Amino acid sequence: METAKPTTTILESPSPDVLPPLLATLANPKGVSICPRRARWQIDLLMIALESLDLNAAEMMLQAARELSLQVIIPNRVIFWQLRCTNPFRHLAQRHPLSFEEGKALVMIICHVARRQTAVIRHLLLVLPQMEAQNLSPESYGPLRDYLDRFRRHFRKRMNLRRSSLFIYRDDAQLNALGLRLLHQLLICTGTLGMERLWFSLFDGEVD
Repeated sequence: METAKPTTTILESPSPDVLPPLLATLANPKGVSICPRRARWQIDLLMIALESLDLNAAEMMLQAARELSLQVIIPNRVIFWQLRCTNPFRHLAQRHPLSFEEGKALVMIICHVARRQTAVIRHLLLVLPQMEAQNLSPESYGPLRDYLDRFRRHFRKRMNLRRSSLFIYRDDAQLNALGLRLLHQLLICTGTLGMERLWFSLFDGEVD
C-alpha cells in the first residue's frame, strides 16, 4: 500500500443518499467544514499504531471497510492510501481536503480494528506501569519492544522528518512516547462510545 504512486485524482465525496447510515451516528462538528490538519494527522497516526500492533492490520482495515459497508467511500486500497495521505506530514502527502464523510469512515475503521485488538492493547498498557515501577524501560518487555520498534520504523518511513515540527521525532525516546500515547487513544476507541469520543476529539480546539 505504501508503494502506490502519487496521482492527480481528485476524490469526490459521494452523494448523501448513498452513504452508509452508520455515518449519521457521528455528527458534523460546527465551525469547520472539512477535517482539519490536526484530525488528518491523528487519524493516520492511529492507523500506524494499529499496523505496529499487528502485521496484518492494513488488510484488516480494508476488510473492515467492506464489513462496515464503506465501499462507496473506500472502494479499494488505492483510495484508502490516498485518504491516509491527506495527512500533510507524509512524504507523499495528497493536497486535497478530507471530507467529514471520509474522516468518519476512517474513524469507524480505526475503532472496528482496535476492538479486535482490545486484549493486546489492554495487556501492553497493564504491563507499562509495572515496568515503570521497576525503573525499567518499556523496551525491556518483548511485546512492547516489538510494538515500539515497528512504530518507529513505520513512522520514519512514511513521515517527512525534514518538517521542522517533526524534528523532535528523530529522537527514539520522543517517538516511543508518541507510540505509547497512541496505545492509550486506541484503548478509548475500544469502548462503548469509543467511536464518538475519537471523532469529536479530532476537533478539539478547532470548533467554535
